[in-house]
Amino acid sequence: MRLRALLDTDALGLRLLGGEDELDRAVRGVMTTDLRDPSRYLAGGELVLTGLAWRRDADDSEPFVRILVQAGVAALAAGEAELGDVPEDLVRACARHRLPLFAVHESVAFATITEHVVRQVSGERAGDLAAVVDRHRRMMTSGPAGGGPDVVLDLLGSDLDLRAWVLSPTGRLIAGSEVGGPALPAETCARLAAEHLAATRTGRRGPHRVLLDGSTYSLFPVRSAGRAPASRDVRETVLADWLLAVEADAGDWPAERLDLLQGVTQLIAVERERRDAARTVRRRLAQEVLELVQTGAAPAEIAARLRVAAPVLLPGLGAAPHWQVVVARVEWEGEEAGGGSIAQSVLEEVLVDPRASGPEPSDRIAVAHLGDEAIALVPLPAVAAEHDGSETGLLADALLRAVREPLSAGLDGDGRLTLGVSAAVHSAEGLRGALEEARHARRVAAARPGRVCAAGHQELASHVLLLPFVPDDVRRAFTARLLDPLTDYDRRHRAELIPTLEAFLDCDGSWTRCATRLHLHVNTLRYRVGRIEQLTGRDLSRLEDKLDFFLALRMS
Repeated sequence: MRLRALLDTDALGLRLLGGEDELDRAVRGVMTTDLRDPSRYLAGGELVLTGLAWRRDADDSEPFVRILVQAGVAALAAGEAELGDVPEDLVRACARHRLPLFAVHESVAFATITEHVVRQVSGERAGDLAAVVDRHRRMMTSGPAGGGPDVVLDLLGSDLDLRAWVLSPTGRLIAGSEVGGPALPAETCARLAAEHLAATRTGRRGPHRVLLDGSTYSLFPVRSAGRAPASRDVRETVLADWLLAVEADAGDWPAERLDLLQGVTQLIAVERERRDAARTVRRRLAQEVLELVQTGAAPAEIAARLRVAAPVLLPGLGAAPHWQVVVARVEWEGEEAGGGSIAQSVLEEVLVDPRASGPEPSDRIAVAHLGDEAIALVPLPAVAAEHDGSETGLLADALLRAVREPLSAGLDGDGRLTLGVSAAVHSAEGLRGALEEARHARRVAAARPGRVCAAGHQELASHVLLLPFVPDDVRRAFTARLLDPLTDYDRRHRAELIPTLEAFLDCDGSWTRCATRLHLHVNTLRYRVGRIEQLTGRDLSRLEDKLDFFLALRMS
């Protein structure tokens, strides 16, 4: 409601003492106080009611008014019951700071004003937002989105004082409200997504309430439009659905407000469906190219399809000089293969730069799914391929760094995501090899522990490739035989033989460099290495024994 409306209500007994030019200010709440500094209890937009008990002399008015203005209150109403007329020093202070000031007649209780304001504000907010939801539902279902989710979230901020964000399942910011505070940090986005996915996996109904860094958030799932949630296995959607995060505790909201927020999620779901429809062309391009690659088509035919795909995926930049292939697979315990569509949605999200925001930053990603695999065809612009792709393009660990926490929460219990990345290739002839390389890297990732794992082409030329395929019982026996004597000795004597061994091997057996790294005298280092050799029966001057120790440490 507006301040002007307060003057039109005779029952409130308000008389304007200053601030005629500010009567169009919105009132978002009401607070009664006689504290000298009530700032900790103010959120902005309030009508502040005071009996002036805080005022001891004329000098108190200026600091009190300054505190209210800094807190962003809408106006001040001073009661006449105790002091009679409102003091002139308070009138002058409010005029200096352009803060509207009302006098409250002694016959009117503050409770009467409070009840009136709360009733009016609550009714107007609910009615306004209901109209907003209805208007934007029509806009988003009959034509252009009119600004997409950001418009709806801005209306939540202006009409209900709610800061809200739309997040992907990996915690990427898709849309967000800046009303009333700074942007939501990326770390908070990732944690909120993880909390949402974990709650969804347990079958809890939304909204889910989360306390992070002193703030309470309510998380609403954004279900795919046109499909009933009850008809779908949660495992088919938990890694794909967006969520609406609202900075508020929805636990005590009335049913009407919850219904309004559900309406907002439906509007956002329409935008999500539009985004998915826009990906259809890129998915089809990837499908066509990869089917040609798998069936052994002539390189000239594959190259022709790549020439068609490049302008779509790299608009304005011409043909892509290099391409990479990424293979992903989502597996659930007790399920047969066939989760390619789930992996496709996940891979499309994983490949988006985590620093990107907005509903459609993935216009250079083409992901198909063949059977139980999702396969991405990623073009590299010329600037990223200057060195033949040797150290450029996508790196496996970097892809998962920002998304591992939320995806692990969504897979917790019975799911796994494994991912493999090929090296960059510069022609159609190299795509078949890149596809096999990415698939092989994914199998290396699958042999590792963890819910979310990735491997890149760099690891296929390393001993690391061999370690995951050593049987568990062989690994345990090998490491126990070499390392258990040292571990037991360290436990009894705190000798730090294992850290010494790791440092010695890492320094390529250099006594001087290793002693410097460990801050030891060389003679102390020689004593420790001698003890290692004595306990294990090995000779660390021999290459074969060094290699055995190195592999044992990597497998332990």
